[in-house]
Amino acid sequence: MPASDPISASLAHAEPVPFWLDPTIPGQAPPEPRPPLTGATSADLAVVGGGYSGLWTALIAKERAPGRDVVLVEARTAGWAASGRNGGFCSASLTHGHANGADRWPDEIAELERAGRDNLDGIEAAVRRHGIECEFERTGELLVATEPWQAADLAEQAERMRRLGYEAVLLDREETRAEVDSPTYVGGLFDPATAMVHPAKLARGLREACLRAGVRIFEHTPVRAIRPDPAGLRLETRGGSVRARRVAWGTGAFPGPLRRLRAYVVPVYDYALMTEPLTTEQRAAIGWKGRQGVSDCGNQFHYYRLTSDGRVLWGGYDVVYHYGGRVRPEYDQRPETFQTLARNFFATFPQLEGVRFTHRWGGVIDTCSRFCAFFGTAFGGRLAYASGFTGLGVGATRFGAQVMLDRLAGASTARTRLEMVRTRPIPFPPEPVRFAGIEITRRSMAAADRAGGRRNLWLRALDAVGLGFDS
Repeated sequence: MPASDPISASLAHAEPVPFWLDPTIPGQAPPEPRPPLTGATSADLAVVGGGYSGLWTALIAKERAPGRDVVLVEARTAGWAASGRNGGFCSASLTHGHANGADRWPDEIAELERAGRDNLDGIEAAVRRHGIECEFERTGELLVATEPWQAADLAEQAERMRRLGYEAVLLDREETRAEVDSPTYVGGLFDPATAMVHPAKLARGLREACLRAGVRIFEHTPVRAIRPDPAGLRLETRGGSVRARRVAWGTGAFPGPLRRLRAYVVPVYDYALMTEPLTTEQRAAIGWKGRQGVSDCGNQFHYYRLTSDGRVLWGGYDVVYHYGGRVRPEYDQRPETFQTLARNFFATFPQLEGVRFTHRWGGVIDTCSRFCAFFGTAFGGRLAYASGFTGLGVGATRFGAQVMLDRLAGASTARTRLEMVRTRPIPFPPEPVRFAGIEITRRSMAAADRAGGRRNLWLRALDAVGLGFDS
């Protein structure tokens, strides 16, 4: 595009790094990395992965049993991947939204909703208890409809939630625009059970809480192999090994040597932009006094929110899968997606013409065919895993950590008895069928958005067998 193009101009000076991890932003200097593991060590519990999933597991394990020796190993640095670069939506939903949970587990949805709200309360309590400065704001989330068919879906969702006794405020066009003003909105639904956080500060705060609790953390320590051992399991790393009675595996989109996850999880790339701080006049032009997180209701959807210094994060829409599940640093940047995101931003908020983007980035999400986390064990119950959070891991990983610890303890709890926890999603087919199926699904979802929400034969067939693809 020519340099004079306004979309290109808005992106011209955007730094190719995640805003949340940019050390030049005041208050975002990273902590000193922990040294890598060298030689052999042992522990009662070894946790693999330094994102939310592993950090919550290690912290809760120490809270349950302060004398337990816990080691956490991370291939890069804690919070480097999805946990440090997501949108910061900390939702109460454990099921990627009420509708997905109600469709898959209608007999359990009330219990799942209660568990999710309890989990969000637990996150807020932990943030306060451990003094984690992560800009936690219980703002709620505004789901916005930009087409009449989406408004009808929101009305159905609101009615289902009310029948379960949960607050859900259905809004018409004018009421929605009074909250956040966009000419594209035709209706909305406000769900109070969502908080906004600074994702990297949450990850770093959990890391510090783990260290204070006595967790031994080794960064730049990728696990190369898992071996049975008389003491339990032995994790072989690049520079040493960990012998542990039990292992909790929370590596997200990076299954590593735990091969059984590869059939169920695919890494998909999600992208985001961050604007410069809005002026007082620009903020007034769009309203947004409640600072709610916002998501639109298309199959290809955007999510957006305000930062503490008045920027707008704008992400989503494109979901990109690379053949064979390849994950490479160069995939974090995708110019055509950034152009699409910027174009859609200004279509949503024409009042913000002239605003510039300061950051552009991407990262991988661990998605699965049922859109929400699944759980399991391996090596005779000595290893437990949680994976497939599909973009809602900011909140749901804490629940997943508790499930893993319950499973490793051999405990029957309200969590482990849930059908959602006891069952696994349908696996994705092997390549090349996997890549072809995902591409057909992406194109079909885009076509459904253009066709008033009408799902073609392909999507209806996937719905019938419980398969899906999302971020």
